[in-house]
Amino acid sequence: MHPETSGVQERVPSRWRRPAFLLVSTVILGLAAGFSSGLLALLLEAVESLFLDFNESPLLPGPFDTPWIRRALSVLIGGCIAAVIWWLLRNRTAKVPTVGKAVKGESMPVWQTIVHVCTQIFFVGTGGSIGREVAPREAGAMLAGVWLRISRYARVSTEDRQLLVAAAAGAGFAGIYLSPLTGALFCLEILLKRINATTVAVSFSMSVIAATLGGLIRGTDPYYAVGTEGFTPKLLAFAVVAAPITGIIGGLFAKATSWAERRKSTTIHILWQLPLIAGATGLVAIWAPQVMGNGRALAQVSMDSPITPAILFLLAFGLAKAVLTILTIRAGASGGTLTPSIAVGASVGAALGALWSLMLPGIPIWQCAIVGAVAMLSASQQAPLMALMMLMEISHLPITALGPLGLATCLGVVASRLVLASPLTGDSQRTPAPFLSKSNDSLR
Repeated sequence: MHPETSGVQERVPSRWRRPAFLLVSTVILGLAAGFSSGLLALLLEAVESLFLDFNESPLLPGPFDTPWIRRALSVLIGGCIAAVIWWLLRNRTAKVPTVGKAVKGESMPVWQTIVHVCTQIFFVGTGGSIGREVAPREAGAMLAGVWLRISRYARVSTEDRQLLVAAAAGAGFAGIYLSPLTGALFCLEILLKRINATTVAVSFSMSVIAATLGGLIRGTDPYYAVGTEGFTPKLLAFAVVAAPITGIIGGLFAKATSWAERRKSTTIHILWQLPLIAGATGLVAIWAPQVMGNGRALAQVSMDSPITPAILFLLAFGLAKAVLTILTIRAGASGGTLTPSIAVGASVGAALGALWSLMLPGIPIWQCAIVGAVAMLSASQQAPLMALMMLMEISHLPITALGPLGLATCLGVVASRLVLASPLTGDSQRTPAPFLSKSNDSLR
């Protein structure tokens, strides 16, 4: 026993040692994760303001008022800068492991992780087509690793170390999206896959602290602005039809992003591939700025769309968003697929809702978009509880939404297994059951 800590440990009864350490760790890591997530949100705002001259909000979720040439140049420049940074990180210094590997025991180097995380936020802020939710999770996991190294004399078990790293990753997510239940469920459903009183208490408490601090830094407005109409049984019938369709699309999207992740450019080829795809994103953004960023713009536009024939163009936007996200990952970018999944699902749901209204009117388009979003998210991540709570929390939905969205979540996951049960073309790796534990986001 280390002489500097033996006296303290002797004064603390052994039965209290573990609960006391977990309590202190929960508070410290919750505050650290919330603060880091708040700083990342401020960094995103600064990058968007500098490169695209707009401040992201539910009322202005994308750079629609930014001149087309600035949109195109922004994402191209961002792709060039990010490509150089990621090439250096992956080839000239210690590599940053995924969150999944960090939970299993790999160490996350501090300054490399900080640069890696900030590069993700920077690239998305300039318009890169990829999710930004991985960055705060990696920051949280890195901070947990630092804390565990500081407290190495506390005799932390492997099980508790895994819990704290996973909970801190979930808290990082909660801190940037102000979604404590989602952060806790990400820890429990995707990373740990272990639920008991201790894991629930630590993960949820840490996420609550992080979300509270994140809200104090960047405000508590909903991420998506939705209507005020109540949820009715009519939506259940729509969910029965629409959720399996978006679930299958979500399964295909998961397979495609997993393929792209396994073949991601890490060598010198990233120096031309990522700028090339960023340039392609900029070209598409000249006519469709909805495809830029993490997908918030496309999802919000889908929810706000009126019932007109033009709403079917959302399918084209959704397809473009999915393809650009897959190619961006393949070209070497790091990031998530949660919010791109929501965007694509919302566009499909809104388009299906417009067709549905021709036969059975009365369901608001924004509710159809939410059904599509939650079904695709649950299918692409194979995490139904997390998907359901994420849409509930970030959209500030009422409790009456649980019924139709819960049904859509279940149907989406079940339908996705029709696709995910088979291997990728030319690849012997099968999607594991019951959850897609090797998807892009579940390993990050």
